[in-house]
Amino acid sequence: MSFRQTPSTTTVFIASPHCIDMAPDEGVGGRIDAAVARVFSRRLPDAEGLPQYVAPLPAWLENVGLRLAWPIALVNLVGTLFGFWYYAGRPLNTAPPLVEGQLGAAPLAAYPLIPDSPVATMFIGLSLVAWRLDWDVQWLHMLGFFGCIKLGLWTPYVQLVLNGPGGVPLWLYWFLVLSHLAMALEALLIHRYASFSVASVAVAVAWYGFNDIVDYFVPVLDGPHHTWLRAEPIVAAGQFDHSVLAHDLAAGWAVVLTLTATFLALATRVEKVKRQA
Repeated sequence: MSFRQTPSTTTVFIASPHCIDMAPDEGVGGRIDAAVARVFSRRLPDAEGLPQYVAPLPAWLENVGLRLAWPIALVNLVGTLFGFWYYAGRPLNTAPPLVEGQLGAAPLAAYPLIPDSPVATMFIGLSLVAWRLDWDVQWLHMLGFFGCIKLGLWTPYVQLVLNGPGGVPLWLYWFLVLSHLAMALEALLIHRYASFSVASVAVAVAWYGFNDIVDYFVPVLDGPHHTWLRAEPIVAAGQFDHSVLAHDLAAGWAVVLTLTATFLALATRVEKVKRQA
C-alpha cells in the first residue's frame, strides 16, 4: 500500500487599502485615529506615499482630519460667517471712524476681494463637503488648497510681525493667529482626495494672482481691497497710504505664498502622475 502526501497549502488574504477602515497601531497617533474611527468611521482614500515635501503630515493625522471632514467643514463655514462679520463690523481708524467696517467702506463689487480669509475658509469647507458627497469639483479643491496655504500663513505673519495686538483683545489676537495656522494644516489633507489637475491649479492661480494684483498693485475698484494693516494710515475714507514699508512687506509675502502654493500644487500633481505610471 502506498501513501500519497498532499502538500499543505496556506491561504494568505491581503486586504485592499480601500477595505481598511481602522488604521494599524502606530503608537499614540494610531490609537488616536482608532478612537476617532469608532465614532467617525469612513473608508478613506488611499495614502499614496507622496514625499514629505508635499505631504508632510503623518498618515494617522491625515486620517483623523479626513474622518472629521463634516465637523471641520462646519467649523470652517461658521468661521466664514464670523469673518464676514469681522470685516463688516470692525471700525477703521479714520477721522471720523468708519463704523461700518472695511466692507462698508468699499463698493459691493469689491466684496469678494476683501475678506480673503473668510473666503478661503468657505472654499475649504465646501471642498470637504463636496468630497464627502462625491462631487467632482477639482477647481473648488484647488481654491481651498491655495486659500488655506496662502491666508493660513499670511495672516500670522502680518499679525505677529507687522500688526501686533494693538487694540485687538488678546484672546481674539491669538485666536486669529492660531486659527489661521490651522488653515494651513487643513490644506495638507486635500492631496488625499483631489487630483491636482493642471486646469484646476490654473483656476486657483488666476484667482489668487488676481487678488494679489488688486490688493497691492493695481486697485481696480474704489475702497480698501487688502486686509487693513495697522501701520498703514488712512488718509481718507477707505483710502490707505500704501507708501509705508508694511504695505510692501505684506505684498511681498502674499506673492511669495501664491508662488509657494503654485509650486506645491504642481509638485503634488507630478508626484501623483509618477505613481500612476
